[in-house]
Amino acid sequence: MPSALDQRPARAAAGSPPGPPRRRTRILALPEARWALAALVLFLLALPLYLLGAPAWLWGTLFAATYATGGWEPGWEGLKALKDRTLDVDLLMVVAALGAASIGQVLDGALLIVIFATSGALEAVATTRTADSVRGLLDLAPSTATRLLPDGTEESVDAARLKAGDTILVRPGERVGGDGRVLDGASDVDQATITGEPLPVAKRAGDEVFAGTVNGTGALRVRVERDPADSVIARIVRMVEEASGTKAPTQLFIEKIEQRYSIGMVVATLAVFAVPLAFGDALQSALLRAMTFMIVASPCAVVLSTMPPLLSAIANAGRHGVLVKSAVVMERLGQIDAVALDKTGTLTEGTPRVTDIRPLPGSALTEDEVLALAASAEHPSEHPLARAVVDAAREGGLVLADAGDFTSVPGQGVTAVVAGRTVQVGSPARLLPADADPARRKMVRELEDAGRTAVAVLRDGVPVGVLGIADRLRPDAAATVAALTRLTGRAPVLLTGDNERAARHLAAEAGITDVRSGLLPQDKVTAVREGEERGRKVLVVGDGVNDAPALAAAHCGIAMGKAGSDLALETADAVVVRDELATLPAVVDLARAARRLIVQNLVVAGVFITVLVAWDLIGTLPLPLGVAGHEGSTVIVGLNGLRLLREAAWTGPARDTKNIKNIKNVENIKDAEDTA
Repeated sequence: MPSALDQRPARAAAGSPPGPPRRRTRILALPEARWALAALVLFLLALPLYLLGAPAWLWGTLFAATYATGGWEPGWEGLKALKDRTLDVDLLMVVAALGAASIGQVLDGALLIVIFATSGALEAVATTRTADSVRGLLDLAPSTATRLLPDGTEESVDAARLKAGDTILVRPGERVGGDGRVLDGASDVDQATITGEPLPVAKRAGDEVFAGTVNGTGALRVRVERDPADSVIARIVRMVEEASGTKAPTQLFIEKIEQRYSIGMVVATLAVFAVPLAFGDALQSALLRAMTFMIVASPCAVVLSTMPPLLSAIANAGRHGVLVKSAVVMERLGQIDAVALDKTGTLTEGTPRVTDIRPLPGSALTEDEVLALAASAEHPSEHPLARAVVDAAREGGLVLADAGDFTSVPGQGVTAVVAGRTVQVGSPARLLPADADPARRKMVRELEDAGRTAVAVLRDGVPVGVLGIADRLRPDAAATVAALTRLTGRAPVLLTGDNERAARHLAAEAGITDVRSGLLPQDKVTAVREGEERGRKVLVVGDGVNDAPALAAAHCGIAMGKAGSDLALETADAVVVRDELATLPAVVDLARAARRLIVQNLVVAGVFITVLVAWDLIGTLPLPLGVAGHEGSTVIVGLNGLRLLREAAWTGPARDTKNIKNIKNVENIKDAEDTA
């Protein structure tokens, strides 16, 4: 639920000059990424030389460099793990790769090295990008604030030095410097970053305001009630960091058994070598049998059982506008059995629009005339409601008259002279008299009960119409909710910071019955954790800064990409690039298909390994036949996993040729904003 604050740095407070643009860590700044890239390049250089029969010293040197660049880091980490009396699969893969090279299978070993190096680099990139985004969240709060001294003078101070009890002045267009309560003044405050409400909220004396929210056209005197370290923005940062840090380390299925498998394979290989040797077998024969055993028992096919289906699913999802950040995320998507949806910007379009135009009886005006009158008066205003009215008039092809003597009163509305008549547009509670005609009151009440924001239109002091404005439900919202309900066996829950009446009305349109409204970011996290405590794997879908803690705390989080805040895009595990809700059930279904293929592949790999190992132990398995069987199982599981690349594997909206470009633009746009 982002506001313009998330997207347009130019709206920062005039009194709070922005600091240096936040720089995101570049991929090649990470050593893991540099080593993985070097290993991949060397492998791609060596591969054609090897296949075309070039001199062995040439491709051998390149493969050796591949082993060194891609394998030294996991090998070193594995040796350090050995020091702590643990054995991980990374070290086992390095040993298996070296073993393969020692008996002539240089290509197989190099490929294994490249796969593991690339996987480690992707994990490092994801971790670093999330950390960058969490740090950048603090940029939402202004760096300085105007503090009022007891003698009435002003001083500009570092916002971090504010204390509870200080009084600050927030001028029009500035960001609020600290969490507090309004002492004096009136204004509309855009607090979508905190609560997700799609429209600015009128603030007067006694109302609470939050640090980092954007003040409208009025000036406010605010008494600070929390130290900067305890502000809502600061707590969002802490919640994201804690959720990311305490979330159980994500591991693919095969990695969960890596310790036992690694130890078992090492012990078995040593036994296969030592036992025959102890009974008088020749050294070369015992070594050959042991190396054959290590090759056929190595988990190459098991590793490929998991990665091709997951990577194929990632590629297929990417073609259809869903950017899944890793294989681990795809695996987690296949496990979800509960869904929590944000409202504004997720289920809805995130932009208020005119939904109802109701001329009042006796006004003698048509719907178009009421809309044109309101739009002419609202045209000079920058308020989101005003923009909605003006946009509706333009979409209808209406001609707007010039407005003079324009004035705007926060929380009430605007007044202007249009064609010689005084036109007022604003809150019915302020513009319509308390003893208004019952028909007028009924019309306003009907709109508000339907979740609309009612706007009264007066001409020369006489009410002539009422407009209804609301954030529209996305066209595919109801179908998406129904599909997610079928997939998970339970209807999604709506988590929103918006008011209850608007939330329940929209939820009813979408087919959602469980509605949690008026939630702050920490409340959303609590709701997610309640679901997790009941044993559910919760998928959270959101788009704003206030959704980021819940996205981090959930089993899996998906962000809406078009208007998503930086923090939401980085914290989420996946991004819906084009904001198509219908892709949500499709990607979950694709992830479940990937899990089914993984099970099939593990069965195939297990059968091959069992047969070949038994043959090597009971009889005499020729090394070429062992290698052929090992490679055959690898090819079979690899090809089986690639089935998810087919168009038929995607059950959601058809592919658009712009998807791939849009996916790339998610990162390009953010980078451009960072360097602007």
